[in-house]
Amino acid sequence: MRRISSAVFVSLLVLFLVGGCTTIDPYTGEKKASKTTWGTGIGALAGAAAGALTGHDSESRRKRALIGAGVGGLAGGGVGYYMDRQEAQLRQRLQGTGVSVTREGDRIKLNMPGNITFKTNSSDIQPNFYDVLNSVILVLNEYNKTLINIYGHTDNVGSDAYNQSLSERRASSVGQYLTTHQVLPDRVAAVGFGESRPIADNTSEAGRQQNRRVELELAPLTQ
Repeated sequence: MRRISSAVFVSLLVLFLVGGCTTIDPYTGEKKASKTTWGTGIGALAGAAAGALTGHDSESRRKRALIGAGVGGLAGGGVGYYMDRQEAQLRQRLQGTGVSVTREGDRIKLNMPGNITFKTNSSDIQPNFYDVLNSVILVLNEYNKTLINIYGHTDNVGSDAYNQSLSERRASSVGQYLTTHQVLPDRVAAVGFGESRPIADNTSEAGRQQNRRVELELAPLTQ
């Protein structure tokens, strides 16, 4: 599993806070004055750093960091309602894109197939994939009380080692795009599974294309 280290996260958060004098409205593209002051920013940074250092696994560490930074967690019946609203927004924005939206309990999974994500043997995001990711980002930034797990997958063409590396690079490419568009870095974890988790038969081209995919799993940030 590829994780963003605590030190890297703190550095990224410094940049995020320093650049926080203005923010960009994801709907209008207009710059707005930030209400965050340096005092609040430094306090959030300290809280996030402490949270990042005390977690015992990836999700726990990210939850602690985000709650320490003042994002706040969901509780009780509010969790299901929050995820219901987020799911409805995603289904609306992703209709007709080829991305499927499924719900498993309080988690939402977006399956992004190979024909819209990356070219063969490449981890460079295809131009037509940007519009899909931008639609997802609008929702992610509105519903910021979620953790984002990015899973990269490949077909079985090529060696196990190469496919593992390719899946990791693809997941990282998506993660980097999200974090450069105002998604907090500590919400995101990128993981590559190589060819180990096929969802279709690799003996046909149609099946291999289904297996060449990136999945986003959205998990609620609970208290």
